[in-house]
Amino acid sequence: MFPGPTLLSAISAIIEAALNRALELDPAGHKALMQALAGPVQFSLTAPVVMSWTLEPVADRVQVRSQPADDPALEISGRPVAFAALALGDDRVFADERLQVQGDTALAHQFQRALNQLQPDWEAAMARHIGDVPAHFLGQRIRNAAKWSRQAVSTMNANVEEYIHEESRTLPGRRELEATFQDIDELNLRTERLEARLNQLAAPGSINDTETL
Repeated sequence: MFPGPTLLSAISAIIEAALNRALELDPAGHKALMQALAGPVQFSLTAPVVMSWTLEPVADRVQVRSQPADDPALEISGRPVAFAALALGDDRVFADERLQVQGDTALAHQFQRALNQLQPDWEAAMARHIGDVPAHFLGQRIRNAAKWSRQAVSTMNANVEEYIHEESRTLPGRRELEATFQDIDELNLRTERLEARLNQLAAPGSINDTETL
């Protein structure tokens, strides 16, 4: 079931209030976010329902609309828990591909860093609409879900790496790689020493030249 306009407007108002309050308190963060919002930035939920919000600068504030942008400079899409992780300062959401980016990836990372610097008070913004107790309860659930999403991805990546190196033998094991890299370093060192010795012997006035004469 698609969310009604009241819910969409409420979410837009919460995001807008939290961001603009943070902008008022942090001039440096204000500048960073405005630079990241060089054009409209669209956020699109892909599941469990498809929804879009657009952020764009208006004067010295941020406006949030619950409609897709006509020509966004950047579009970020993914599931709600991934967006929660982004809002709470998770710097791995793009690297872990929990959020997909269409447009300038560098701009997406710039937006992420600006959010991390601002650290908006999302819970306080929610409290204005649903009250302190529900906002605190919901805030805890969102923080726990965002934390779990990062841990789940880290665990999955570790399991895949272990399987590739240790189980499938597709790649050498970690200890084998470390030993191989050490051998390569020693070989490079010996090669450099041999090259230096050859250059010394070939130089004019070397002992070898004197013996030859």
